[in-house]
Amino acid sequence: MAASDGRPLIGVTMGDPAGIGPEIIAKALAGPELYETSRPLVVGDLGTIVRTARDLALPVAVAAVAEPRGGRYVHGTIDVLDLANVHPGTLRMGVIQPDAGRAAGQAIERAIRLAQAGEIDAIATAPLNKEALWAAGYPYPGHTEMLAELTQSRESLTMFVIGALRIFFLTRHLSLRDAIDQVTRKRIAETLGVMAQVLAGLGLAAPRIVVAALNPHAGEGGKMGQEEIVEITPGIEDARRAGLDVSGPIPADSVFHLAADGRFDAVLSLYHDQGHVAAKMSDFYKTVSVTTGLPFVRTSVDHGTAFDIAGKGVASAVSMVEAIRVAAELTARRRERIEA
Repeated sequence: MAASDGRPLIGVTMGDPAGIGPEIIAKALAGPELYETSRPLVVGDLGTIVRTARDLALPVAVAAVAEPRGGRYVHGTIDVLDLANVHPGTLRMGVIQPDAGRAAGQAIERAIRLAQAGEIDAIATAPLNKEALWAAGYPYPGHTEMLAELTQSRESLTMFVIGALRIFFLTRHLSLRDAIDQVTRKRIAETLGVMAQVLAGLGLAAPRIVVAALNPHAGEGGKMGQEEIVEITPGIEDARRAGLDVSGPIPADSVFHLAADGRFDAVLSLYHDQGHVAAKMSDFYKTVSVTTGLPFVRTSVDHGTAFDIAGKGVASAVSMVEAIRVAAELTARRRERIEA
């Protein structure tokens, strides 16, 4: 535990300062809800949070802390570990720029170091912009890959949590053509095994897992594609032989509905948009992204920087609230397993 207070200490990275990250963080931490179960600490630029809270007329104070254990973590005060890395005179809201990408990347790097040192319990991330990150010299396709490499985590998966619905992803930031090449028997079987371990850690000792089909009608017996026959079904059978409860492949136009109805505990989505569309249509604002396989809990909002509305004060903080709440909940479950 990061400190003597029983509430998990959650490092909330500010994201791209030219986007809606500072706004949704300030709004999320202006209410009392999150302080009941967590100690949220913003990792980012103090001045940006101060200006954001002022522009939104939020009834909160913003306080700089030198180290995580020095925060107050009470409703009415937003605690910030100040990186002092945003220059308001040159920052342009809603625009891709290297300085903003650098500020976002530095927040992630600092939060990772804090988590690895045990100074914070988990990380909840506000959105960054991949092009701005690349412009700043970072080579990563996104948060997940950056976290996995900097923590040297080899079995990292993305899991979406939307109420009782859990969606895992076989592939993430690849073109559809490249993603299909990654739909292999070996990869499917291995991923299903990792999923089972993750779900067991969440209290599901014998999870019911289902695999989404790649082609329409699950390939219609090979008439609409061979992947289900050649790769997907054999991968599922390998997982079953290993003792896992795995169904599928079930056509993607129905499998997510079945899981949301309680027929399955988790769905393996084969490519990025297959699962993203299902999740966001289910509940856009309350979808939380969880990176599994890290040495600490990491959650994130499931939306981007929304440059089109950045700085206008109209962004919804619901997803940010959910990301911090779920980070605290998963951290508490992890503690219970360790102490059991």
